[in-house]
This record gives sequence, structure tokens and C-alpha cells, in this order.
Amino acid sequence: MQFSETVLKRRMVRNFTDAPVSDEDLRKILELALHAPSAGFSQGWSYVVVRDEERRREVGRIQGEEGYADRFGNFISKAPVNIVACTSDQVYHRRYQEPDKIKDDGTEIDWPTPYWFFDIGAAAMIIMLAAVDLGYAAAFTGTFDPKGMKQYLGIPDEYHPVGVISIGKPAKDVKSPSLKRGRRPQEQVVHFEKW
Repeated sequence: MQFSETVLKRRMVRNFTDAPVSDEDLRKILELALHAPSAGFSQGWSYVVVRDEERRREVGRIQGEEGYADRFGNFISKAPVNIVACTSDQVYHRRYQEPDKIKDDGTEIDWPTPYWFFDIGAAAMIIMLAAVDLGYAAAFTGTFDPKGMKQYLGIPDEYHPVGVISIGKPAKDVKSPSLKRGRRPQEQVVHFEKW
């Protein structure tokens, strides 16, 4: 599949068949995620891959899956693979205290933007695009109970679980009613030279 086809085909699919995601395909998806950009090549992301059916159900519960069930069904627990995407600001702070990143006055840079969130977002998009490229579908749900997710999956304190990427073979699903809004035209979102 051409890159533009993969991008245009990607959407949040919230229904999956029972077909498994092969070990080889999962390895490819995760390998590609390691090529996401990161500030200072900090690579402050980590993932918890959940394939066990009982664990997927609990991840779905923690994600508040029942709130989606009336429109989309239990798509988180139904997906054969859930990837819990995590990031650590501490990895970035440690990286920017290393000799090649420290400021001349011996201090760490100021962080006007928490780039660890941008970087995990870029990595999550690579995961979703890689899944689509391999013939799967994916959906992202943000984590509203990071403490519960950390406790359940044993995620270290310094890592923050930002969301769950559910992956599987697509089944017929209900498209989000939000799609009725349509895409904003390029003229509204792209500004050349100045706003």
C-alpha cells in the first residue's frame, strides 16, 4: 500500500473480528514505533502489550469501555491486541541534563511544551498507520484512570499511560457521529508565512 493510501484509509475502527494479530505483524508494528521522533532522541516511550482475553477485559473496564458500549460495543476488550502507550517526562529531564544537552550555565532547558506527550502521540500514530498498512484496523482511547492502569499493569511510577491503541482485523462497525462535522478545509488550518 502506498503511504497516502494508508493515511487515507486510517480511521478509528471500533469493532474487530476474532482473527488474531500475528506475532510477526505485531513485532513489525512495534519496531516501526521505535522510529518515531523524540526530543533529544530521548525515546521516553514504553508500551505494555495486552493480548490475554481476561486482561483485555480489565483494560477495557479501566478505560471506561461501558461508556462506549451503547454506540460501539466493547471494542477495547474485543480487540485481539491492546497496546498501552506510556511516556516518561523523567526520561526527557535526565536526557537534557546530559553534557551535550545541558545549557552553558549548567541547567536544563526550559520546557515550554511537554514534548514527551508530542513524541508518544507521534509514536502512537506510527503504530496505527503500521497496523492499517498490514491490513488491520486500530482505535485510540485516552486513559482517564492512569493510576488504575498503572496499578493493574505494574507500570512504573515515572511512566504515564496516555492511552490504549486497540488493534485487530476490522469488522463492520458504527462510524462515529462526529464524522458528520466533516474535515476542516485546508484554507482554515494552513497559514503561509504568517497567520
